[in-house]
Amino acid sequence: MAYSTLMIEKGVARLTLNRPEVHNAFDDSLITELNEHLNRLHVLAEAGEVRAVVLGSEGKSFSAGADLNWMKRMVDYDLKDNLADSRKLATLMHGLDTLPCPTLCRVQGAAFGGAVGLAACCDVVVASVKAKFCLSEVKIGLSPAVISPYVQRALGERQMRRYALTAEVMDAPTALALGLAHQVVELDALDDAVDAMLATLLAGSPQAQRATKALLASVVQSPDSDATREHTCQVIARLRVSQEGQEGLSSFFEKRRPVWAESNNTSNASERRS
Repeated sequence: MAYSTLMIEKGVARLTLNRPEVHNAFDDSLITELNEHLNRLHVLAEAGEVRAVVLGSEGKSFSAGADLNWMKRMVDYDLKDNLADSRKLATLMHGLDTLPCPTLCRVQGAAFGGAVGLAACCDVVVASVKAKFCLSEVKIGLSPAVISPYVQRALGERQMRRYALTAEVMDAPTALALGLAHQVVELDALDDAVDAMLATLLAGSPQAQRATKALLASVVQSPDSDATREHTCQVIARLRVSQEGQEGLSSFFEKRRPVWAESNNTSNASERRS
């Protein structure tokens, strides 16, 4: 039985957690599925065949974190088994974080534990007012270890210390104020808000977005160095002389839509998921 679905239509991929009966909780099977989907999406995004990815889930909750039955099995795991398990989750977070195309996360309800990591790995998070986020691991003697680089990047070190140590629940306005979410809307407006943000992303140059994601990942490692400054110059110079760069400049001066925006202007890019 598939625990997740991947739908690709007109350059937009919808990756959906589909375990609503257990609040879309993670287990090893779901993680394996998601890694397979992400491997495929990396290839398609690099080839320009996928323009954007929308990560969402079915049902009331975005994801409750670790599945209870999976956690019961973990009790009998030795260190080697636990390391193998953790590395699969690390692969998932890294794969989502490094997708070449823009990623958009739709959070309709509770996002606990590893689900906070999924949100933090996406470029844009649109949440409903009913969304709640919680780094709940310390309450059961664990740590948000694997997801910590991504969540700390979103929250900042100071706020990460608080929420990782207290396991307090962040409501949607708090998540917005701290930078974990980018937009908060009423639940019945969530799909429209996601579609609007998706349309905004699709208005950008696919090549420029891929280059920008790679650039930002590089710049954060060494923001002020001769090598970084030269790299930024190389990126913009190459984009200016590229086919898409020339089209973007021409369309701007000619006061028309660029070809990549026209190709996504006729209809909704993908079937809406609820």
